[in-house]
Order: sequence, then C-alpha cells, then structure tokens
Amino acid sequence: MSSPTPTTARPHVVIVGSGFGGLFAAQRLAKSDVDVTLIAKTTHHLFQPMLYQVATGIIAEGEIAPATRVVLRKQENTKVLLGDVFAIDLEGKTVTSRLLERVTVTPYDSLIIAAGADQSYFGNDHFAEYAPGMKTIDHALELRGRILGAFEQAELSDDPEERAKLLTFVVVGAGPTGVELAGQIAEMSDKTLKGTFRNIDPTEARVILLDAAPAVLPPFGEKLGKKAADRLEKLGVEIQLNAMVVDLDYDGLVVKDKDGSTRRIESQCKVWSAGVQASPLGKQLAEQSGVELDRAGRVKVLPDLSIPGNPYVFVVGDMMAVDGVPGVAQGAIQGGRYAADAIKAGLNGQAQEQRKPFSYYDKGSMATVSRFSAVMQVPIPGTTKKFETEGYFAWLGWLALHLIYIVGFRNRLNTLVNWFFAFSTRGRTQLAVTEQQVYARTALGALSALEGKPEEEAEAEAAGAIPSTKAVGSEAVPSSKAEAG
Repeated sequence: MSSPTPTTARPHVVIVGSGFGGLFAAQRLAKSDVDVTLIAKTTHHLFQPMLYQVATGIIAEGEIAPATRVVLRKQENTKVLLGDVFAIDLEGKTVTSRLLERVTVTPYDSLIIAAGADQSYFGNDHFAEYAPGMKTIDHALELRGRILGAFEQAELSDDPEERAKLLTFVVVGAGPTGVELAGQIAEMSDKTLKGTFRNIDPTEARVILLDAAPAVLPPFGEKLGKKAADRLEKLGVEIQLNAMVVDLDYDGLVVKDKDGSTRRIESQCKVWSAGVQASPLGKQLAEQSGVELDRAGRVKVLPDLSIPGNPYVFVVGDMMAVDGVPGVAQGAIQGGRYAADAIKAGLNGQAQEQRKPFSYYDKGSMATVSRFSAVMQVPIPGTTKKFETEGYFAWLGWLALHLIYIVGFRNRLNTLVNWFFAFSTRGRTQLAVTEQQVYARTALGALSALEGKPEEEAEAEAAGAIPSTKAVGSEAVPSSKAEAG
C-alpha cells in the first residue's frame, strides 16, 4: 500500500471523478492557492450524452473521451491519479483508491465527490450480462459490436426464426438515451447498412423501444413526448409502453403488460437505458455522517452541497440529490463550479453559514430522435413557462450545444466532420468492431469468479472499473483474453 501523500503547505483539495462535475471543479481551482488531486477510475473525461453515437458508429470514442491528464496538463497546481476510490474516511480526512494491486491513501483538506452513477437494473443485476447499459466507453463499444455482430450472424443463418431473433433489437427505457439509441439503430439499419448484405435485408430489422412508464420522454411533457414517439414510429420503431421487463436471458426477454399478462420477445441484442444508481460511496458517507440517501442512492446534501458536520466535503453531479436539479451535465457542471467557489471563499475567511445556497440555472433540455429531428424545452426567463419546439431547428440547437461542451478544438472539428458525412450521406466512419469488445466484459467476470475474488472486485472488473489481474510469482500482471478462455 502506498504511503499517504505528505501534507503540503497549501490546502489540499481532492476531487473524486473526472466527469463534468469533477473536471469543471478542477478547472475552477486552476489559479487558486491550493494543491488539487483528481482521482478517477478511468484515464479520460467522458462526454456521456453522446455515447449512443459511439455505439452506432457516428463518432469515435476518442472524440468524446479526451485524456484527463492532457486536458489538465497546463494546470500546474493539479495532478491526476488513476484509481478506483473505494473508501472515504471523514474523520481521518483521507481517500483510499486502488489500481491493480496498488492501494493509495490520499489525505485532503477539502473534498469534492463527483463519482457519478451506474446503470440500475432495479434489483435484477444479472440482467447486465445480457443487456449492457450506456454509461461507459466499454458499454458503447460492446453494444456497437453486438449490433453489427447480430447482422453478421443473421447473414450466415438459414433459419428464419433465428434470423428474426438476430434482427430484433430491444432498447429498454424510453428516456433521452433510449430514444436516441432506438432512432439511430433504425436509421443505421435502414440507410447505412442497406445493400451491404447478400442474404438478408437490413431494412427489415425490428427495433423495439419499451418502457414501464406510460409515455415517451416523460420529463419533456406530453406534447414533445408525442412528437418524439410519432417520429420514431415513422422510422419503423415499435414503441411498447406500460411494459415492464420481468426476466431477461441470452435469447430474449419477458415483458409484463399493464393488464398483468406476460409475453416473450425473442431478441439477441438488447440494451438497458432505464434507471440509474448512484456510486456506492454515498452509502459510506451516510454511515459516517448520518446524511440521508434517496431511493437511487443519491446523497441528500445541504443547501451548500456539503454533508452534515463536514463543511468542506461536497457532493456534486449524479451523486447529489437536490430538488429541481436533474441528473444532466449542466447540473454537474454548475455543482462542481459552486463547490470550487465555496472552497476558494473559505480560503478568504468565509464561514459555512455565510454561503449562499446552491442555485441551479436551468438551460433547458434536448434530445435527438433522428437526423434532422429533435425535441427541445427551454425555460423562459422571468416566467414559469417553457419554450418548446421540435424538428429541424431543435436538432440544430442540439448539435450546437453539444459541440460547445466537447473538450478540445480538434475533437470538436473531428466530430463536426463525422456529423457532416453521417447526416448528409449514408456513411458512418466508425463501424469497426472486435470480438474482444463484445466478450471482454463477461470474460473478465468469469475469470474473477474462477480466481475467487471478492464479489465487489469481480463486479468492478466486469464493468471495466479496474483491470483484471492474475498473480504470477510476486507480481500482478494483466490477464489476457486467452487466459480468460
């Protein structure tokens, strides 16, 4: 185990997570008289709202996942550590992280926790083996392999029933991610892959979007939800609402309808975009400070985003539960900046009771449905009303806003070029897949089980949080796919 980092003369701010909350908090502290350590379990900052475009071959993963070290390289007061934070000691004011077999303890004076959230399967975690979520680069690449692999398998099959199963794609969850993904799978099969196979017709692929809720895009309201549903149906997407998934396996899923009856859908390629579960670090905070958690495990922070008895421990992003603040990028960005500003104000003598409560500025919500079509909802300043629109201009607004928040000029330029070709032609430049992308997650899980590792560690490795290792002599080396087989 690594020794704790020696306390410096300057206050030490530790940030957990390299998402929007963590990255923007670190950047806010760039010129402050503090030392900053950002600890994350991945080497990149992920622009999660565009993962579905990686999964459907529109853009490359590097364009929405720049290396965190590169982004912060000119910020001299900040260092980046790779590791999965698994313990926080509020009394001892330390954070403990792990990378392979190396455990590192990092002390802090101020702490910003922006560890994000994972996919929630509502108590059915075994569903993850057959229906990956959409929270990480690994998920997106695996899903791309599953989608394109289904077409390849169907091309080789002479059995009509097997072909139908392979060409049926089910997206669980009719929120923004589910809507965007279903629309892109439909467009890819209808346009990009049209004419590329000889034994099957990709345009006959069946795309199903289902949700236990009674509407598509519930947060956007009935009008925009209906517009999005109409557009999806024109693309050929089957929308099944009031339909709850009660079982799921390799070959399909069982759905329970509103009337209580159950039915089975045969489908090999499934994706889960319903529900989120906050990082388990929230439970540790609750046990040590008495702070409450909501049903999704999010921390019910104080008005200044801190937790009881710990004025310099802040929780931001998808981990925080604040009324009126949705789990979107803007909530994380504004929360991260607020926490950083509170730390800077504290250096100048401001007490906790002098802080103004965190106030979220709602810049609106957007979701794409297909090329040239999106829905947009923007609050009208000074009123309780919202401006709503859909179609082509909403789609242009979505492109412009998301382009702004991609980190790095080159990434923005590359994304713009890929968008131009993807939306003006049938072509998509990112259709390469590998067997490892499809099977690595389950192989790592199986390997961890064979090695008898703790359940928590096996789950982290299967999700890609930490690399798998196998002891060889006195060293720990990464396990290869061949070993997993």
